[in-house]
Amino acid sequence: MIPPFDNTSRRGFLRSASALVALPALESFGFKAFAATDKNPVAPMRMAFLYIPNGVNQASWAVTGEGKGYELSKTLQPLAAYKNDFSVISNLAHDKAAANGDGGGDHARATATFLTGCQAKKTAGSDIQIAQSVDQIAASKLGHHTRLSSLELSTDGERSSGKCDSGYSCAYQFNLSWKNESMPMAPEMNPRLVFERLFGISAATGSSQEAARRVKYKKSILDFVMSDAKSLQSKLSSNDNRKLDEYFTSIRDIELRIEKANSMKSNLPAGIKAPEGVPDSTQEHIRMMFDLLLLAFQTDSTRIATYMLAHDGSNRSFPEIGVPDSHHGISHHQNNPEKLTKIAKIDLFYMEQFAYFLKRMKDTNENGKSLLDSSMIVYGGGIGDGDRHNHDRLPIVLAGGGNGRLNPGQHLNLPGKVPMTNLYLAMLERMGVKAENIGDSTGILTGI
Repeated sequence: MIPPFDNTSRRGFLRSASALVALPALESFGFKAFAATDKNPVAPMRMAFLYIPNGVNQASWAVTGEGKGYELSKTLQPLAAYKNDFSVISNLAHDKAAANGDGGGDHARATATFLTGCQAKKTAGSDIQIAQSVDQIAASKLGHHTRLSSLELSTDGERSSGKCDSGYSCAYQFNLSWKNESMPMAPEMNPRLVFERLFGISAATGSSQEAARRVKYKKSILDFVMSDAKSLQSKLSSNDNRKLDEYFTSIRDIELRIEKANSMKSNLPAGIKAPEGVPDSTQEHIRMMFDLLLLAFQTDSTRIATYMLAHDGSNRSFPEIGVPDSHHGISHHQNNPEKLTKIAKIDLFYMEQFAYFLKRMKDTNENGKSLLDSSMIVYGGGIGDGDRHNHDRLPIVLAGGGNGRLNPGQHLNLPGKVPMTNLYLAMLERMGVKAENIGDSTGILTGI
């Protein structure tokens, strides 16, 4: 039978006792193509914030020229094919991530301040205090339109207690998203658990027996809804059937990659157990999370997401690209050419993963427009140069078309130090969310 609809997005679902598979936008459901000039486009606006740690090699990051005629830097070269789909914004700053009398702890403050624009209370105890983050401001107004009000991802895991950086609670350093001043939105690093949250009712409700049975017998989530799917396909247009086949293939591909990651673990020291479904390869882990984020947007399961590729202060090494050193360690480069070269390699690695995500978003068609066209995606970090621990000259890219409300393909070289939160106010405005201020904002950023 035709599955039930979400009245806000005209999307349907395939259901079984243990699974809920949201469907992409299908013209057979009345989801028609829209024009970029429509005042109320059918495609919902998506918003994502992607975080990279420890600053960047500023010389390799910095672009030359301004406006539409700028030239990409070495670090940004992986994005060359999508130059018209993103803007580079220079001279954004987070003043509240600086010490301001609180001493050390720049890495904890960088992460905590990134989406809040507020000074974190310096404490390693339970009396943490920051502010509601921009994603949660949007989720509080728009989250009722989707099954998940927001989605929080990480490739680092989650720590919400203990001391991490110069007297700051780990909650500050390991969480981007804050529901309120004392409640972080814990991110998920395990692709299998993210997958179950998106598609498995049993996991979402805390009952994992059916999910465990599915894993044990190597059954696909699609096996549980196939009878519903076959009934649906007979009622769809040829274009919709092709789109549905591609969508099911994407789901099954992620399932197989999760299973492979779980079955091909490296040997670990005695007493150490690897998290189920987390790949050994950093690149595969990141790309799997990006694929899940794309599916979440494609099915309108959520419109708001944060993804911490690594927490600030991360000691992750990158032997696969010839950098066996700790990222945090070499970020204190003291202008050492060898360390700067390695930092540039790490920056390029992260940019290549971002380019992968942009390609997937660009290639995903939503009735005449790409998924990227209806999105606003911030990529960047809360530290400019890891050696200086400065919180200005932040490395920031804004990607997507924002349903025609963004002007991508340019370099905005802002005068002085402009609060990063001014950009967030501009994004909220385009989401239809009113906010007088966010943290240290001074006004809505123009020109984006």
